[in-house]
Amino acid sequence: MKTKKLEAVGYKIELQSQQSGDYISLTDIAKYKTKENPGYVIQNWMRNRNTVRFLGLWESLHNTQFNYLEFEAIEKESGLNSFVLTPKRWIEVTAAIGITTKQGRYASTFAHKDIAFEFASWISPEFKLYIIKDYQRLKSEESQYKSITWNLNRELAKINYHIHTDTVKSYLIPENVETKVASFVYANEADVLNVALFGKTAKMWKDENPDLKGNIRDYASIEQLIVLINLESMNSELIKTGKFQSERALYLNKMAIEQLTILYKYDNKLLNEFNSD
Repeated sequence: MKTKKLEAVGYKIELQSQQSGDYISLTDIAKYKTKENPGYVIQNWMRNRNTVRFLGLWESLHNTQFNYLEFEAIEKESGLNSFVLTPKRWIEVTAAIGITTKQGRYASTFAHKDIAFEFASWISPEFKLYIIKDYQRLKSEESQYKSITWNLNRELAKINYHIHTDTVKSYLIPENVETKVASFVYANEADVLNVALFGKTAKMWKDENPDLKGNIRDYASIEQLIVLINLESMNSELIKTGKFQSERALYLNKMAIEQLTILYKYDNKLLNEFNSD
């Protein structure tokens, strides 16, 4: 999970990016209304019948574990003078995922951006627009950074590929062999890497995606490109030691799984460092 600060007319609003999406602090948004009791502002918004219906609809679209029976009971109560709904109760009773809470000294409530923008609109339509504007700025910067990183890793993979092909030429292709045969060997070794990393050959990918231009590696993620560079180097060394292709394929697949697991576990670490600058 990475954390970033949005800024709207002088107010700093925390944003947390998770696998399920971007979550924005309702507590920080509520401070635009009152800095002393932002929690009460959130509760007042949640006791509104239209809010309850909106939250229920969002959960029905995104949450397969949503408790509809409990939601219906809450919806019937909403609008009554005695009706009270807190983020904690909403989560515990309905198994909601669109809103999260953090207890303790720095207690705060976060909500998926769809819900956070709806809450901001209730606070102030103008304030909501400032939040959306800065959110769009942040996502644009992230997209640009990812694009630069992807292109860099793609070029490194292409450069490293020459090292790989030179090794194949020196150790696996006999001298004076026909060009057609040599091309088959190169493609075959390239597919050893493709299967190890992507789980399919270049032809299999092309058959599955006839309308896409380029090849399977042009559509790899940043993490996959990083691992591809390592696999190319490792396969070159394994070829030099005389390992059979079947043995190399198993080893490279295991290596790819291990490295991707590590990279995805610490996903966006470099992006976090970029954002904190």
